[in-house]
Amino acid sequence: MTQLAETGFDALRAILEGLALRPGEEGYDEARRLWNAEHDRRPAVIVRPRSAADVQAAVRYAVAEGLEIAVRGGAHSMAGLSSVDDGLMIDLSLLNQVSVDPEARRARAAGGALLGDLDAATQEYGLAVPAGIVSHTGVGGLVLGGGMGLLTRLHGLSIDNLESVQIVTADGSLRRAAADENTDLFWAVRGGGGNFGVVTEFEFRLHPAGPMVNYGIAFWGAEQGVELFRAAREVIPALPREVNVVIAGLNAPPAPFVPEEHHFKVGYALIAVGFGSPEQHAEAMRQLRGTLPPPLFEFTTPMPYVAVQQSIDEPNAWGMCRYEKGAYLETLTDEAIDVITEQFPQKTSPLSVTMFYHLDHGYLETADDATAFSGQRTERYAVFMIATTPVREALEAERTWVRTFWDALQPHTINIGSYVNGMTEPDEARIRASYGDKYDRLREIKRKYDPDNVFHRNQNIRP
Repeated sequence: MTQLAETGFDALRAILEGLALRPGEEGYDEARRLWNAEHDRRPAVIVRPRSAADVQAAVRYAVAEGLEIAVRGGAHSMAGLSSVDDGLMIDLSLLNQVSVDPEARRARAAGGALLGDLDAATQEYGLAVPAGIVSHTGVGGLVLGGGMGLLTRLHGLSIDNLESVQIVTADGSLRRAAADENTDLFWAVRGGGGNFGVVTEFEFRLHPAGPMVNYGIAFWGAEQGVELFRAAREVIPALPREVNVVIAGLNAPPAPFVPEEHHFKVGYALIAVGFGSPEQHAEAMRQLRGTLPPPLFEFTTPMPYVAVQQSIDEPNAWGMCRYEKGAYLETLTDEAIDVITEQFPQKTSPLSVTMFYHLDHGYLETADDATAFSGQRTERYAVFMIATTPVREALEAERTWVRTFWDALQPHTINIGSYVNGMTEPDEARIRASYGDKYDRLREIKRKYDPDNVFHRNQNIRP
């Protein structure tokens, strides 16, 4: 839409507690900026709500004016779906409050809160909710797709710890969805992404965690990859559930604990975070080293949980160009390991990574059909192949690396679908494959709450 109805916009601006911005106005360029610098979009209107009523007004205005809607939480959408050209962006960043009831072990996070906001508020009481591992990620985008991180082995996905949401649906209504109200909608938002409305508040169950945890990283060169993966597949599933291990293909960082001769070396790290005793964590690290040759470097230390949650913020900083694909592996077969260790070192950017999350214990304790999550509740590895470059011109080579890697791994994956939060190119076939038998149920709920597909800038389920 190139020309706005002035009276409609003026009326919208007049009723908002928050802000309504147009191109050229102060704050517009900062509000439209996205984490993935590949995407540079210019909405016709940006609404920055300060209340759920503001979100309702923005949705009603956009529908009345025929404006395409994008919802920006942490702006971390890899595909740039947090913004839109010539439409209306709802920027939730002013709705970032988090409140905690430590006695009930409940937290309420507004729709624009970041993971860092949630961690800071809950850790004041030694509590936490399973969530991601980059603190400037938005709670909303992460949670609506599922939400996995360092506490998943203990307590499941973020959605497994969700008590209720407040959500503005396509007709502008504010609804509560929970186990006792709008139960179909509550099922759908737990894994169905942003298809069903704009969540203005999440209510979570909390668990004791921290404030100090045990952190360890051990790193081997790329030439030792086959040995490392074969050892890891035996050890990681047998570790106590209090110890979560992420396998990461990366370039060694220029950190103080890394010998200078290994700075930026390509290889594989085992990152172990323990929520039990230091002795349990030390034993886990010993088992991870096992019969492998000594790592090129190793570092273990007690660390505040919030610091662990921020430990990879810098390599995931704003301003980079990015691309991602993901998959599920039932196990690390010899054939899959051969593909991984052949394909991973072919990346050209030192910032590009591959990560493997082993999903078991807490992940398995929620029934598969209890939520809309796009992954069956069987033991598996979630694989993320992430290209990152500081300049746009270098992205195409890294994109090709990710696609080639992903294609080569497909014969060894569980199916052609993947975790929807790891989809940069959310085409309908992959979305259907990811949700499987849940897709038709999601489509019926979409028809009920959003029959005109007002909310389609997401991993879209067409009504």
